[in-house]
Amino acid sequence: FNDLQWVIDAYTLTLAAIVLTAGSLADRLGRRMLFAAGLAVFSLSSLAAGLAPDATFLNIARAVQGIGGAAMFAVSLALVAQEFEAGRERGTAMGIYGATIGVSVAIGPLVGGAITSGPGWRWVFFLNVPIGVAALAMTYAKIRESRDPNATRVDWLGLVTLSGALFALVLGLLRGNDDGWSSTTIVALLAGAAALLVAFVAVESRVREPMLPLGLFRRRAFTGVQLAAVGVSASLFALFLYLTLYLQDYLGYSPLQAGIRYLPITLVTFFAAPVAGALLGRIHARVLMAIGLVGTGIGLILMSGLGADSGWTALLPGFIAAGIGVGLLNPVIADVALSVVPKERSGMAAGINDTFRQVGIAVGVAAWGALFLSRGSHKVAKLTSGTPLAEGGHPRQLIEAITGGHLHAAVNALPPAARGAAASATRQGFLAGLNEILLLGGIVALAGAALALFLVREREIEHETPAISPPASPQPSLA
Repeated sequence: FNDLQWVIDAYTLTLAAIVLTAGSLADRLGRRMLFAAGLAVFSLSSLAAGLAPDATFLNIARAVQGIGGAAMFAVSLALVAQEFEAGRERGTAMGIYGATIGVSVAIGPLVGGAITSGPGWRWVFFLNVPIGVAALAMTYAKIRESRDPNATRVDWLGLVTLSGALFALVLGLLRGNDDGWSSTTIVALLAGAAALLVAFVAVESRVREPMLPLGLFRRRAFTGVQLAAVGVSASLFALFLYLTLYLQDYLGYSPLQAGIRYLPITLVTFFAAPVAGALLGRIHARVLMAIGLVGTGIGLILMSGLGADSGWTALLPGFIAAGIGVGLLNPVIADVALSVVPKERSGMAAGINDTFRQVGIAVGVAAWGALFLSRGSHKVAKLTSGTPLAEGGHPRQLIEAITGGHLHAAVNALPPAARGAAASATRQGFLAGLNEILLLGGIVALAGAALALFLVREREIEHETPAISPPASPQPSLA
């Protein structure tokens, strides 16, 4: 589990573990206050990351950055709900919010590639500092404070058990393909996550003011919108990693050049999201969610026909379809996630939705990684059958080499007579693995569309949602 992986995963880990906690605390302590605190933590940790003298310091800064990011993610959606009344005004705001999320995911490689190719990687972090300072000033100038007036205490035991469960779960998923799913470490992490999750459910069923009222899951619309979030996150967003590997490691583009190739999906997403915002209230939310997930699924399936002679333009039809899909989907998910809970619990609602998104991405990356390595290795073994390359774990090592960006070094370590066959087989194995996970990702998105149609009912999406009923026969608080 090398330092480069930790630069990415340290942030993901703390973000996923803390985001629901941040949303729940925001409802009690103040949404503007927690959002501003998140901005400050994110900005300061970005400065620390840019100044990092070594990999360990950088990874610690990234973990702290994830804590700040969790506060911003969880509270930003709640602030939108606070500032804009339900109806057409909020629909427009959700459209802009959804466009921002979609574009930020897709345009990240372009901006990161441009900065890395120019001033250097440290400026990826330094750039966050002035943006964060400006956003902090605007937060206090433009946003009023709000909190749940009925909240009297913090569910600390619930916060600790859920955060611990999410931390262990996401860490286990991130490390599974590297350490082996049957390794003692991974089994312990996943078992620990399950035990803490059971403890969390027990706590939440007993406390008088739970951070996550379990009765919410009896509302089909609430469950449906979370599954829709998992569907798009585990499919398209998780697969961006492998599409980037295709553009950079297979086609040989630089980070900047690869980022430019993402512009079509970025632009389509940006223009589709406001359309979804305008349609909110005119077309049933479940229909819009299903259309968005179908578009995402079709897009991924269209991408899954890559051949040895395909260029990046082979991705264009899929990029356009998926861009329309995710552009329509993001604003609707955000609006429904807020509309099925009381307004005073909007921070909690946003935190739940972001938690499902982050876990969906982690599950997707882990699952697609395992399938990609398995399918790719099998293809390499088949192509090199009867030769020394098919033995001694070489097929898997070659697939891991191309995904790690060091295929050239791995091939050069082989005997000269085997190098040509190894490079050719590995490239074919890469395509076999990529095409399979793109196809399966499309199927996951289509399954999410079916679940959204089945579960989400318009009558449960109310602008003035009744208060959440406490668990039956509540016991004395454990918090």
